[in-house]
Amino acid sequence: MPGTVLLLAASPVGKGCLVDAASVLPILAAVPPAVLSGTETANVVELADPLEPQAVLTRLRAAAVAPGPLTVFVAGQLQLDRRQHLPHLALARSTPATVRYTGFPWHWFREELRLRAPGSTSLVVDLHADAETWEWLRANPLDSGRGSAVYGRIAPPPNRRTVAGPAYMKAVATLLRSGHRPPLDQLHQQALARISPEAGTGTDIVLTAQAPVQAPAPGYLPGPMPAPTFAPPPPPGHLPSPAPGNQAPAAAPGPLPALTPTAPAASTPSSPAPALVPVPAANALPSPSSATVPAGPPTLVLTALPSTPPTPAPGNPHDAITAAVESGRHEDADVLAAGEEQGAVRAHGAGSQEALHWSEVRADLAMLAGDPVRSCRTWLAVASARLGAGQEPDAPAVEAAVDRAHHQWGQVRDAVLARELGAALAELRSKVPGRRRGALANVHQRLEQLQVSG
Repeated sequence: MPGTVLLLAASPVGKGCLVDAASVLPILAAVPPAVLSGTETANVVELADPLEPQAVLTRLRAAAVAPGPLTVFVAGQLQLDRRQHLPHLALARSTPATVRYTGFPWHWFREELRLRAPGSTSLVVDLHADAETWEWLRANPLDSGRGSAVYGRIAPPPNRRTVAGPAYMKAVATLLRSGHRPPLDQLHQQALARISPEAGTGTDIVLTAQAPVQAPAPGYLPGPMPAPTFAPPPPPGHLPSPAPGNQAPAAAPGPLPALTPTAPAASTPSSPAPALVPVPAANALPSPSSATVPAGPPTLVLTALPSTPPTPAPGNPHDAITAAVESGRHEDADVLAAGEEQGAVRAHGAGSQEALHWSEVRADLAMLAGDPVRSCRTWLAVASARLGAGQEPDAPAVEAAVDRAHHQWGQVRDAVLARELGAALAELRSKVPGRRRGALANVHQRLEQLQVSG
């Protein structure tokens, strides 16, 4: 099976630049694709100093859904956004004041790669951090997800008025140009050994998080749920704690009467009569609308479940679900997830982390099965439930739910359903504008077009 390689080098233009990230791309590009990937054949996608986070998201998503092993090489610099203090990969137009809107949130790597089978994804990173981000990293790990193997280093800020080079990534590229790719842990150690002392290896943060082949994290969502799957990063020195509203059974979303979980219009006709239980929303792709809305961390939802729970799959159910999806048996995958979900509801309660985990799995499965109506309906209900639980409108999980609902709404072609869902989306967009300007205007514009077209 062919592999996939994503080469990403990004850094700000101007005086805020700490590293000449793109200087490594010619060396990496000279490495045969099969060597970069460690497979017999591979597809390589290169992103050099991208301007828009949505462009990076589009490429990352395309790579994440490709079959076979995926290797992501990232060179660049990290900055914290000033509002939520979340690390972002700074892009060409990023500044400390605008990185929240112009940078690529690092947790998007985790969320977009979370559906991949354990052991199939590797990240090789060479990052520099500004002073504020460096202090943050001393107390907070850079979370790339438990399902990925991560190798590399994060370097502190270089001397003033100095632009550093991606020394670690250049060492990796030089080693690979020999035509041989050793196991990544060996390649990582060889690259570290090649970096000269002046490169700052004595103070670098070295990343050697090897995801186990039999990772405890599920193939479809980070698994066992000691904390919310997509909660905002915890404060320094603390483990994540459950998000508000996840300690008790989730209530049906109040402000969205149009989204009361009835039998979804685009669901399988043979589905049994629905019974209300929390269910998650689907993964999103970039919206084709003029106001493209980036997706963020996924969340959960209320939607219809079969009244008779299927029998849970033996062993690790995520493996069976992954196999069903890869073979195109989407209904079988949903039946397996529904059984696990209802088992979690009975054992732990509808608002438990275990139940919400399986709700998210089912929402992702709906997206993969091409059901944008159910996906959109689910994301809208998730956002409403989170807001009703007291989460802030700019909380990552709330923004993610509305952003993904926005995208999925853009895929709905039935005018009646699009108008119904669009009215609920407009109401939520007025409360949760998201990171991208013009999102609410985009909803109103399409609603007007739908009214004219009938």
